[in-house]
Amino acid sequence: MELTIPAWFEWGSLITMSLIIIADLILAYSRPHIPSVRESSLWVGFYVALALVFAGLLVWLGDVEHAGQFVAGWLTEYSLSIDNLFVFLLIMGQFKVPKKYQQEILMVGILIALILRAIFILIGAQLIESFSWIFYIFGAFLLYTAWKQAFTGFEDDVQTENKIIRMLRKRVAITDTFDGGKLRTTVDGKRMFTPVLVVIVALGATDLVFALDSIPAIFGITQNAFLVFSANVFALMGLRQLYFLLGDLIDRLVYLHYGIAFILGFIGVKLVFHALHKNELPFLNGGQPVEWVPEISTWLSLIVIVGAMAVATIASLVKLRLDRRKLNA
Repeated sequence: MELTIPAWFEWGSLITMSLIIIADLILAYSRPHIPSVRESSLWVGFYVALALVFAGLLVWLGDVEHAGQFVAGWLTEYSLSIDNLFVFLLIMGQFKVPKKYQQEILMVGILIALILRAIFILIGAQLIESFSWIFYIFGAFLLYTAWKQAFTGFEDDVQTENKIIRMLRKRVAITDTFDGGKLRTTVDGKRMFTPVLVVIVALGATDLVFALDSIPAIFGITQNAFLVFSANVFALMGLRQLYFLLGDLIDRLVYLHYGIAFILGFIGVKLVFHALHKNELPFLNGGQPVEWVPEISTWLSLIVIVGAMAVATIASLVKLRLDRRKLNA
């Protein structure tokens, strides 16, 4: 069933989300500081509440099914965004970015992520409309990504970024020290870039990789481009505050990447099943849909996503507590 959302709601939502992002950007740059746990908690809670209000409005305008699609998509993108924070932590630590200026640089990284995801959403929506077999490719890609997520480390992404950064340093004059949060500074009368440029490039490369993973994942839940984009925006809102809220804890959630890998693998299977239901490939079942393959519902997807993240988080916290007991014994 196709969801018809009034144009005024779509435009109103996009304008409201844009204003919130602009306000967040202004706050980050006008008052550089290290957010407290209380401040970060309030902001994260505010953005989560906004997403739930948006889901409630979808129930009022459309139906529960499509509100469920938004929530499942939002939770999937939110879990992948948390995954993104692992690499952000590695990058910030590697380049020794002063904590006071990290939120400014994070906002730039989040804006780059939004732009890249918007581009990929438009491309993905067009591909889905033109070629139903693209779901096979999306599904296979997610299954590969799930395997990579489970069995390779985040350091691999950082190593890839290091190659890009080495190329950048050869072609651009970059200082060795930061000058606050400035992108450019003057050294001995010469205008040069600060390491902020290097960090932004590293974050951009990370965003590109995660956008390639996340867009096929959410298209496995809903093919409505407005819902896909909205879920991405709400997932990225508050990511800056979440970075400071989780702090060192995020590095200790050792099983979280397994939960995310399970989610990606599950959605990959769902996409392949969906592709079989829509099958038009002449060499597969004579070009006819494969009717016996089950369709995975939105609500089952929602249960699996929440369950996988909950199990991975609880298991990580239990391991953390057991490790502390061993140290104190």
